Amino acid sequence: MTVELVRSSAHDSDVLFAARVSTMGEQTLESAQAPESDGAPKGAGLINYLMRDRHGSPFEHNSMTFYVQAPIFVFREFMRHRMASYNEESGRYRELNPVFYVPAENRNLVQVGKPGAYDFLPGSPEQYELVSEATRASSTLAFDAYQKMLEAGVAREVARIVLPLNIYSSMYVTVNARSLMNFLSLRTKREGTHFPSFPQREIEMCAEKMEDIWAGLMPLTYSAFEKNGRVAP
Repeated sequence: MTVELVRSSAHDSDVLFAARVSTMGEQTLESAQAPESDGAPKGAGLINYLMRDRHGSPFEHNSMTFYVQAPIFVFREFMRHRMASYNEESGRYRELNPVFYVPAENRNLVQVGKPGAYDFLPGSPEQYELVSEATRASSTLAFDAYQKMLEAGVAREVARIVLPLNIYSSMYVTVNARSLMNFLSLRTKREGTHFPSFPQREIEMCAEKMEDIWAGLMPLTYSAFEKNGRVAP
């Protein structure tokens, strides 16, 4: 999975000036107009209070745009989160590249448990071989059919219907910290969280990369998120 930060306006100070306007009004203008100047550790207590007591709106005054490359089945899960802006590569307007996802041998294959609380265990060598061979064969067959239709003059929007969900796509995702925390709370599995989640591994791989980038941009906010059980305020 590929996740890159394209641009951002996201600092701990964005949380602080937004929160302080409720008690200081116009006195916050100077810090609001210089967003990187007020992110000192002295703001950690306020940020932790906002996170702990779930005063969420101050965490919305920032923005991060990510470029993501992942299989289409991952994007379908991404877009269940109606808290970000998305623009995705279009199979109607361009010929798609023959890049397909094949699970690596460290990807657990066996599902046990009940809905909402599954565990995934390693597969046997035979299962890994089956998954790899079947995925590669079906992907090759599907892309050959796609190419034949394009060569015959069939429109891209029709030819693409034979392609499987493991073909890669790309998109831009723009999100604020509050929405990203909601996404991370649902799409990562961590011990000790207030509300455990059981995400599919492939979207978790994207979420982990986004989390690492965000933690560097807003370290005080990230620390408070971790300290308070990874619950979006």
